[in-house]
Amino acid sequence: MTKWVYPLGSARDGDWDISLGSSGSTANIEGWAHTGLNVATLEPGAPVTMPAVGEERIVVPLNGAFTVTVDGIGYPLAGRASVFTGPSDVLYSGIGKALTISSADGGRVAVVTAPARRSYPTRLVTAAEIPVELRGAGNCSRQVHNFGTPAALEADRFIVCEVLTPAGNWSSYPPHKHDEEKDGETALEEIYYFETQVAAGSPAPADADAIGYQRVYASDDRPIDVNAEVRTGDTILVPYGWHGPAMAAPGYDLYYLNVMAGPGPVREWLISDDPHHGWIRQTWDRAEIDPRLPFGG
Repeated sequence: MTKWVYPLGSARDGDWDISLGSSGSTANIEGWAHTGLNVATLEPGAPVTMPAVGEERIVVPLNGAFTVTVDGIGYPLAGRASVFTGPSDVLYSGIGKALTISSADGGRVAVVTAPARRSYPTRLVTAAEIPVELRGAGNCSRQVHNFGTPAALEADRFIVCEVLTPAGNWSSYPPHKHDEEKDGETALEEIYYFETQVAAGSPAPADADAIGYQRVYASDDRPIDVNAEVRTGDTILVPYGWHGPAMAAPGYDLYYLNVMAGPGPVREWLISDDPHHGWIRQTWDRAEIDPRLPFGG
């Protein structure tokens, strides 16, 4: 394991199954400053809390329904059975807001964070409001829920979305980077939080080990080399470098929650493709979107 790869259980902190980068996290990661992730598994009626600090947050149900209390107001999040059943309601809290998250029936919830200064209002984004994008084509087809992108949400620093990739497909492809502030590119850290499942109709045995893969490699003289097998609950941090593909192994669907933020003057996802592989985009004009999409109908 490198300091950029966190298998399930390796970033546990108190009530949190995962606590990386957020204010109050005990995981001090050298070279990491702009994004954070917390994931908790809640028992029925047992809440988790986050103090009021200078970071903006989005609460994302992974499975189950939740109530998030901010400034004494309870916001119900209808949630979902799993990340593969379609978008969920999410809640943006703004900055300087204490959160209490609870669930009547229990479930698993993610809170993504970014240090921020400008204040924007708390906003409940319902599942019906979330833009659903089908990106790529052929075996590069994937589904993107753009609930925390600049076009969908007023926020200070971060850009947040979730991506679902059918079994056997590649996403985060062609490999790309966003580690410089220059014309056509913005400098953004990125978090990948993964979940996997046996694909519908697969003859896999009940104890099948649903896996995917993620690649990150150097774009300059800063060393980074990640080629990781991932499962539900694993997290990979991308401080810089080319990243992609994120591969859904045959027989297993792949989900990841993406969190991006950086120090630059604009909140925008501008990328550079690896020049060895960027040509693949040209082939998508001649291919159809994978008919297994969208997940959840």
